[in-house]
Amino acid sequence: MRYLDKINCPADLKGLRIPQMNALAGEMRDFLVQSVSKTGGHLASNLGVVDIAIALHYCLNSPVDKIVWDVGHQCYPHKILTGRRDRFDTLRQFGGLSGFIKSSESEHDAFDVGHSSTSLSVAHGMAVARDLLGQNHRVAAVIGDGAITSGLALEAMNNIGRSNSDLLVVLNDNNMSISENVGALSSYLGGIRTSPSYIGAKQGVQSFLDSVPTIGKVTESFLVKTKTRLKYLMQAGVLFEELGFKYYGPIDGHNLAQIIEVLQNIGQVKGPVLLHVVTKKGKGYAPAERESHKFHGVEPFHVKTGKPINTDKKTTFTDVFGKKMVEIGERDERVVAITAAMPTGTGLSGFAKEFPKRFFDVAIAESHAVTFAAAMAKSGLRPVVAIYSTFLQRAYDQIIHDVCLQNLPVIFALDRAGVVPGDGETHQGIFDISYLSHMPNMTVLAPRNGAELSEMLDFALGLGTPVAIRYSKEVDSNVYSDTLALTELGKWEILEQGAELAILALGSMVDKGQEVVEILKEHGISATLINPRFANRFDIEMLASLSDYKHIFTMEENVLSGGFGQGLASALACSGIITPKIHHFTITNDFPPQGTRQEIFGLLGLDAESIVRRIQEICNE
Repeated sequence: MRYLDKINCPADLKGLRIPQMNALAGEMRDFLVQSVSKTGGHLASNLGVVDIAIALHYCLNSPVDKIVWDVGHQCYPHKILTGRRDRFDTLRQFGGLSGFIKSSESEHDAFDVGHSSTSLSVAHGMAVARDLLGQNHRVAAVIGDGAITSGLALEAMNNIGRSNSDLLVVLNDNNMSISENVGALSSYLGGIRTSPSYIGAKQGVQSFLDSVPTIGKVTESFLVKTKTRLKYLMQAGVLFEELGFKYYGPIDGHNLAQIIEVLQNIGQVKGPVLLHVVTKKGKGYAPAERESHKFHGVEPFHVKTGKPINTDKKTTFTDVFGKKMVEIGERDERVVAITAAMPTGTGLSGFAKEFPKRFFDVAIAESHAVTFAAAMAKSGLRPVVAIYSTFLQRAYDQIIHDVCLQNLPVIFALDRAGVVPGDGETHQGIFDISYLSHMPNMTVLAPRNGAELSEMLDFALGLGTPVAIRYSKEVDSNVYSDTLALTELGKWEILEQGAELAILALGSMVDKGQEVVEILKEHGISATLINPRFANRFDIEMLASLSDYKHIFTMEENVLSGGFGQGLASALACSGIITPKIHHFTITNDFPPQGTRQEIFGLLGLDAESIVRRIQEICNE
């Protein structure tokens, strides 16, 4: 029987010896590769932290002791060790095991996380609460070297250091977040990681020992341990020491014996402690080791080759955006591109390659990205900031104060807007219309297909004011590719003329709107289909032409509160137009779970059949 089959909770680790735990680590890596190859998910980062997870659960006592993991990119081994191995076939599936830390799923998941760089703030809060409540358990946070560069993490470190709380921070340093890490702090860590004292310490001491033939085993053991401790003192962890942490490391993150020994030795150290652990992203699976960025998040793949099972790659909105950015960059030298640690995910890798001096990856620092872009725009450049919708939420204040207040020409490319498959509640891009539309000077656009996305980028550059373009994680359908050109601010487009009711389908909902119109025809209902294109600019002239209809229906991938539909209702109320009844098909004011887009639409009643049934009910009332 495998050791893995015997591990159903962290307590089961306590009876294992180091060789047995090493064997367990290998079994866990094999299990991860086999499981994720079927379901998809985050692979390379999880392979890298298997040994850290085993060591932490061996040395700590979860769930009494709190282990806070930063996002889900490195939590799969933790889930395996805490009794969820038998659910990995449901990973990231509708109703299945979450790909992120989720406290409702297990008592061992100390705090819900999804966005990066929260673990230090969470752990600090838990440590302070523990002290105020007179408790004595341990608190540990695991954070990557990409996540620790975030402003939130640095703010937490600043406060942890001065609080003198007993708290362990394990810095998992693999020189990668999703893409290769950038910035001064990353370079600083790289200097520690590659310093001669780290690389050569073991070789140097061993050479010395070998040159003294009469040395005894006891003395040798003493010197090896002394070497280890001296190595800690020699390392350039000065930054962390100055922030108030006791710094240890770097140590080999794949040497279980060493990790466990160090964790046990520093277990009684008072105050904040930072253990710097160097790991290899993708450890144990050759394709992931070679191309760790490609195996950060993967679709199902062939284990033997690492190649994806589904090779029928369709053009996505992200692909269209990336190609268009290169085209724009070629004709306008003022255009610069900015992203927050996701050049590949946002489609900007091509732009970075063609125009390296005009491409800026600011690491996991969305707030900085926006203000950085605002200053560029103020200075005469035309910045395009490409960030996922859910992550741009972190820069709300900067968009208002640094961009919109000065009416600066910054373009926001909001990828993964609307329903996002697989990642669950924390990654749904269903709030951007609401949090952007009310900002003065901001125009929010939503393309129905790739052709319109390309046109909107040109339109936004010509507008010279703040513009956000939201598009989904979806293939480019090219439905209605030959339609009215986008030349006038706030001008909508009629795609199909009907006689009884009007459907206003925004952006990614246009295809579904067309499907609804066709089904309604079969039931003898004639509907007009409109592509508004603008989420917060209302074509009052066109709306006036709809006043004879009994009903208007809006469709959008955004929550109801503050969305396009509510904005439309408000605009009509203020216009004085005698209006028909308005009904909204939106995301309910809640957090949609993980699943495919189709599964989530079905759950929310936003599939075509459900929409048609509801329209029929309303029309028959």
